[in-house]
Amino acid sequence: MFSEEDHTHMAHAVQLARRGWYTAHPNPRVGCVIVNAGEIVGEGFHAVAGEGHAEVMALETAGERARGATVFVTLEPCCHHGRTPPCADALVRAGVARVVAGMVDPNPRVAGQGLERLRAEGLQVEEGLLGFAARELNLGFIQRMTEGRPRVRVKLAASLDGRTAMASGESKWITGEAARADVQRLRAESSAIVTGIGTVLADDPALNARMPGVTRQPERVVLDPELAMPPTAKMLLQPGVTRIFTASHDATRCAALESAGAIVERVADDGAGGLLLEAVLARLGELAHNDVLVEAGARLAGQFLDRGLAEELIVYQAPVLLGGNAKPLVDLPGLEHLADRIEFRLRDARAVGDDLRLTLTRK
Repeated sequence: MFSEEDHTHMAHAVQLARRGWYTAHPNPRVGCVIVNAGEIVGEGFHAVAGEGHAEVMALETAGERARGATVFVTLEPCCHHGRTPPCADALVRAGVARVVAGMVDPNPRVAGQGLERLRAEGLQVEEGLLGFAARELNLGFIQRMTEGRPRVRVKLAASLDGRTAMASGESKWITGEAARADVQRLRAESSAIVTGIGTVLADDPALNARMPGVTRQPERVVLDPELAMPPTAKMLLQPGVTRIFTASHDATRCAALESAGAIVERVADDGAGGLLLEAVLARLGELAHNDVLVEAGARLAGQFLDRGLAEELIVYQAPVLLGGNAKPLVDLPGLEHLADRIEFRLRDARAVGDDLRLTLTRK
């Protein structure tokens, strides 16, 4: 169905899409290549929400050479008016002859209608080329569109014996400089970073992405059932949004935090002193967050894992031993038998400096 040349051009479109890896949020990452008579005449990628989509950028480069050309695009062209006009209409007006899409857009406002619009205008339309690579570009966007909540990744740092801090709470630094720099990359590619009030009170983290070239800071989200967040917290001094979810109705504390720049929202509690995580994730989905990174202590990290709310677990393992009295990786009090264990598949393992980064998905 697809030629070797087709594969080459779609692979190029995938690489173009990755150029919007840190900036396209909340839109999907999309790349586009226009080929006429075997020559690339236009290419583009979606860089920032509200600006031109990949197809439009590529058409601008191609100009009249787009007429009769083949368009390779990683995601189905949109067919609805949003912040920008429909890309399907732009392709029709440009007179392209063939459109090859990596995958159908999971957005219910598109969901195959863009491809049908092109077919109705007489274009040759094909879908599914390098579909796996196309999906990998936008796992969070796909999940938000299909399930109404963002994709969740839990990040942890541990010793060889699975410990995250000494009994005193001392934890800086278990992992090395290279691993800590890698975490900044994870933060930068996330829509939001979630932590618990225990981490805030213990470490007062800035929870920002400290990486060269970062132009958008992920939203900082604190789960704070009793509204214990101090208005002087370091993260409230950082650029971007800090959002606090709470079950408290303390108007005085709420006003103090809002005066310090925080957004405070109430969600249901879980009946055990915490917040209903499903409600938190549903709200983050409403706020158009695609990828959420959880950086929290053993208890909150364990809750995400125990409730099946984390799609990915990332563990940075340092070549050190901290001993039996040190704090555990996660707190999972409900597991009493081997049959209750939570199983993962190893997706990737690689050295990051002197540490090992394990990326795992739930079985």
